[in-house]
Amino acid sequence: MTVHKWFESEVRYGRDVFAAGLDGIRSGGETFLHGERLSPFLNESVRRALKPAAIGTCVGLSGGCIGNPSRSLRRMLALGLAGGAIGFGLGIAWECRHLFAGAVSDALKKIGKVRDEHWFERNPIDYA
Repeated sequence: MTVHKWFESEVRYGRDVFAAGLDGIRSGGETFLHGERLSPFLNESVRRALKPAAIGTCVGLSGGCIGNPSRSLRRMLALGLAGGAIGFGLGIAWECRHLFAGAVSDALKKIGKVRDEHWFERNPIDYA
């Protein structure tokens, strides 16, 4: 096999793996949502993630003033904002974990099929 043909084969394989992954993510998300729209699910997830964001903000603000009470207001607000952002991110991740798990699971299954097909192309089995 020439380098050119090998390169074409690997690029085609990479595209197939990428397309299978995207298709798996799409189908996994649709399976989880049971035909419903994504917007209401995300709106509810954001609403539920506000509590961890508030807790993170409080922890960030308190962390800014516990160690040294004379810290600047700007530093305290920055720590509060950082805590809120971390809390919000963790809250969203927690609320969407089942959607992510379904999407990743289907993507890995479809990528596995493409990998198996690629392996069988390179290593044909002769049963005769």
